[in-house]
Amino acid sequence: MTTSRRTVIAAAAAGLAASMTTTGTARAAGTGAELRPPSREPFGQLPDGTRVDRWTLAAGGTRLGVLSYGGIVQSLEVPDRRGRYANISLGFGNVGDYVTHSPYFGALIGRYGNRIAEGRFTLDGETYQLPVNDGPNSLHGGDKGFDKLIWDVEPWARGGETGLTLSLTSPDGDMGYPGTLRVRVDYILTRTGAFRIVYEATTTAPTVVNLTNHTYFNLSGEGSGSVYDHELQLDASRFTPVGETLIPTGELARVAGTPFDFRRAKPIGEDIREAHQQVLYGQGFDHNFVLDKGITPRPENAMKVTDPASGRTLRIATTEPGVQLYTGNFLDGSFAGTSGRVYRQGDAFCLETQHFPDSPNQPDFPSTVLRPGERYRSETVHTFGTTR
Repeated sequence: MTTSRRTVIAAAAAGLAASMTTTGTARAAGTGAELRPPSREPFGQLPDGTRVDRWTLAAGGTRLGVLSYGGIVQSLEVPDRRGRYANISLGFGNVGDYVTHSPYFGALIGRYGNRIAEGRFTLDGETYQLPVNDGPNSLHGGDKGFDKLIWDVEPWARGGETGLTLSLTSPDGDMGYPGTLRVRVDYILTRTGAFRIVYEATTTAPTVVNLTNHTYFNLSGEGSGSVYDHELQLDASRFTPVGETLIPTGELARVAGTPFDFRRAKPIGEDIREAHQQVLYGQGFDHNFVLDKGITPRPENAMKVTDPASGRTLRIATTEPGVQLYTGNFLDGSFAGTSGRVYRQGDAFCLETQHFPDSPNQPDFPSTVLRPGERYRSETVHTFGTTR
């Protein structure tokens, strides 16, 4: 079995209630003292009348709110250095705004996270056409991807952990993709307050798969302003440059001497206004970084973000070979979020663990092909902490 085939064939083989939203103190994350089995409450209805639920769970000092619509992380609360809670994920307080305004806030993304050039790829000699919903390209699975579907949700709590198992079946031909894809995603809060996401999928016909989560983070709290002062350290010596429509050129370029060098921690905004062609294309950072660790059977730490103001930290470990750094470049102040404050450019960052954009059209990139009898699996772990 080649390295590229291992990318998807079992790569690992082996808000909340208003009374809890942004204020109050609790035991610090990592103590394992707070364990709350998932609870459900109505969150509204879609335009066709379909009910949307919000699930609330807590463990290890972390509080999580998840919607059945899109598998959306609607709220994610962790304490700062003084034990004060804030929701660090951008989002909305009602379903209508998610339907009307959301740029994938907190959503589960599929079948294919990121962009596919011209919405087209060829597999086993057959060409497939996908919806074009991002200029000339297909983005995040098309105009009705997994972020816009209702997921089946099963709650559980055991062994000091609590979680939700989300599942759906994407039929053959859905958004142009071949094969019936059965998907399972586990959202897990561990006893120490880490947030694990485990993705699995099987198919009835050869297809391509690249699942991720699109949470927009602001460690000072959503609606608090820019994240440009947040310090990012990213274990990536290379990135994939893009053309003007943000499709990778196929090159794996060195980050050394460019604004894309985060190998040593630096503020996200330190070089974001450099007149570098790649920054101009993205209107900031909107690029895939090639993680030095490559594809791993178990999640390995690959990045860390620190907010000097609140002291909150976020470490991310993953099995995936890449991560998309996106700095909220297209937040334009045209809508307000959960806190009632308007979101503007640079008010959040995303670190979307993934295989590379446009991999189905890039033979030198790690493969995203999944075949019958194989199992797609990937895992990403978010660990929260504080500095003094």
